[in-house]
Amino acid sequence: MGSSTRVRMTPTQRLSRGLKYTAIGPVDVTRGAVGLGVDSVRSSAAWAGDRYRNGKLARQLKDDLSSAQQALTAEFSAAQEVVAGLPEALAKARAKQRRRKRLLWVGVGVTVVAGAAAVFTVARQSAQPEPSPRPPSVEVTPKP
Repeated sequence: MGSSTRVRMTPTQRLSRGLKYTAIGPVDVTRGAVGLGVDSVRSSAAWAGDRYRNGKLARQLKDDLSSAQQALTAEFSAAQEVVAGLPEALAKARAKQRRRKRLLWVGVGVTVVAGAAAVFTVARQSAQPEPSPRPPSVEVTPKP
């Protein structure tokens, strides 16, 4: 029921489209070949640079090894000092934790006592009978 209308291409449009795709194909091939060549040159240059740096590093490694050993020795002695002071720091931290626990238990105790007092007050007031809104059926005042 729905008919679709297709617009046909004119011969000029067909020719321009064909030439466009014909021209793009060789351009892509050329760009790809040039890109591969550039990547190859870049890789070779990086390899040569790595070889040069590795040779230079080997020569520098002998000089830097003694300074690295000295730095490691200094770091190791600093770490020993920190480890030596560790028991004292742990003792201080434990003392602070004990105080916090004590304060926590005192707070819990006060809360429990306050809650018990509130429950006792409410229970005592509910145990007393409420006065009746109706007048008494018998006279309350005694006869002389």
